[in-house]
Amino acid sequence: MYQYTEFDRQFVRQRAAQYRDQLERWQKGKISEDEFKPLRLQNGWYVQRYAPMLRVAVPYGEVSSAQLRVLARIAREYDEPEAEVYRLATQTQGALGTAKLPTHYAHFTTRQNVQYNWIPLARSADVMDLLASVDMHGIQTSGNCIRNITSDELAGVAEDEVADPRPFAEIMRQWSTLHPEFAFLPRKFKIAITGAAEDRAATGWHDVGLRLLKNEAGEVGFQVRVGGGMGRTPIIGTVLREFLPWNQILNYLEAVVRVYNRYGRRDNMYKARIKILVKAEGQVYIDDVEAEYKQIVERDGAPHTITQAELDRVSASFVPPELASRVYQPLEQTEVELRAHAQEDRMFERWLQRNVAAHKNPLLRAVTLSFKRRLQAPGDASADQLDTAALLADRFSAGEARVTHDQNLLLPWVHAEDLHALWLAAREAGFASSNVQLLTDMIACPGGDFCALANARSIPIAEAITERYQDLDELDDIGEIDLHISGCINSCGHHHSGHIGILGVDKDGKEWYQVTLGGSDGSDLSGPAGAGKVVGPSFSAVEVPGVIEALLGTYRDTRATVDGRRENFIDTLRRVGHEPFKTAANAARLKAQEEEALA
Repeated sequence: MYQYTEFDRQFVRQRAAQYRDQLERWQKGKISEDEFKPLRLQNGWYVQRYAPMLRVAVPYGEVSSAQLRVLARIAREYDEPEAEVYRLATQTQGALGTAKLPTHYAHFTTRQNVQYNWIPLARSADVMDLLASVDMHGIQTSGNCIRNITSDELAGVAEDEVADPRPFAEIMRQWSTLHPEFAFLPRKFKIAITGAAEDRAATGWHDVGLRLLKNEAGEVGFQVRVGGGMGRTPIIGTVLREFLPWNQILNYLEAVVRVYNRYGRRDNMYKARIKILVKAEGQVYIDDVEAEYKQIVERDGAPHTITQAELDRVSASFVPPELASRVYQPLEQTEVELRAHAQEDRMFERWLQRNVAAHKNPLLRAVTLSFKRRLQAPGDASADQLDTAALLADRFSAGEARVTHDQNLLLPWVHAEDLHALWLAAREAGFASSNVQLLTDMIACPGGDFCALANARSIPIAEAITERYQDLDELDDIGEIDLHISGCINSCGHHHSGHIGILGVDKDGKEWYQVTLGGSDGSDLSGPAGAGKVVGPSFSAVEVPGVIEALLGTYRDTRATVDGRRENFIDTLRRVGHEPFKTAANAARLKAQEEEALA
């Protein structure tokens, strides 16, 4: 993991002290609410439907066990709403609400951040001090600036990796933090980077998506996409450069963001994202970026060129950790023992298949701790669970974990010999559900239970589907499928990229849900990233589980078997088209209405 320098630590601690002074002046009435709002937002403090929400940056997803323990402490000691606020929140849930809104929890987001939903602003400065004590903060997790830079959770360990993207992500983090020219962009700006053949970072869906690759000469560079995004106008980014030398990436990003800052719309927030500019201007935007880049290189002397010495300095923080000093047995013996354990216990066999990924070091594995379970919203992690995850990271993964795009935690440095012991420990902790990439490993935003922007609740829909699909044999038979749920068009649950997407909408003051089919985040090697298509009219909350069941039933009835392997859902959908699924969804809707009328 990247190790903060003394400059880094001083910067973060001074920022925390600055925020404390701002908070105290606001509390004393020395600055107004309107003056305080941008100051708290710059540090990740929102005000949501019922209470403040803190967003903590986890750059490119890497988090240490020490940081997990502080995140747990914050959840345990500070994520506590005022009694009257909590009473109001639970009363206004209505029939769709969960039995009890969770407190003392953190929430993993799709952009590898961590959020809290109940911390009172009066205690926010204490939280910032705690975060700073372990090199964490909320800087640029909000506002019209360059946000937390995300990456592949397998960065640095993936077998299919061309180059490790983490050093570049860290260099970009340092370049973008408090960049004076880009502090007040037309709208928020998100960058994702991958170094792998499989795009597990969903780069096409970001304002800038970067992919490390090698040209015919074996030189490392970037494919640069610009103008991707979800929301009201889902668009996959346009390729501006098929190959850009790695040392020029900051100069080129400077040109990309500078042209956006100059011409991006500021009169309409719904048309202010860079994707709108790229779509409207097309080649004109690309030409302007190239002209700006040329001036940066020729006129200004390419001031942001990354030197080999700088790359080496930052890369030194990302060497594989020194693992336990004990002598490990030969890999062949380990594999024999793992096969024996798998034959004895079907649950362990499933876990090996679903939760354990190959590693570029053949002696190691990357293991996903699943936080998806009944009666717990996707992405939520209690204080106790965070502490337990820290213990597992210390014992099995050199004290390091990764927040994943799918709202789980991953341990990247697990010895193959320790897999059975880890499984036993994870099972005892409740992290060993072998549902990774299956239906119940769904993505969902907090939705209307917490978010002031949401049109509908996400959590009860996720609960209903999870409750319906608890049989692991059935989940295995359905196979790999991405189910994504958003409570509003802002798409924090990435519904556009789900093989099945669910979007909460408002109709006459009531909660309804659109269902989309055929989306992809780009990690599906059988097809490109793209947005799903809406299936029929909106569905009521009680209709949604039946609609999902009908869609999956249609898939199981129409899927093909090729070379002894069943087609995945997305492949069947692409082969047979949307019509059979649309017919099934509408039939399920009518059935639910008839049953409701009879009741």
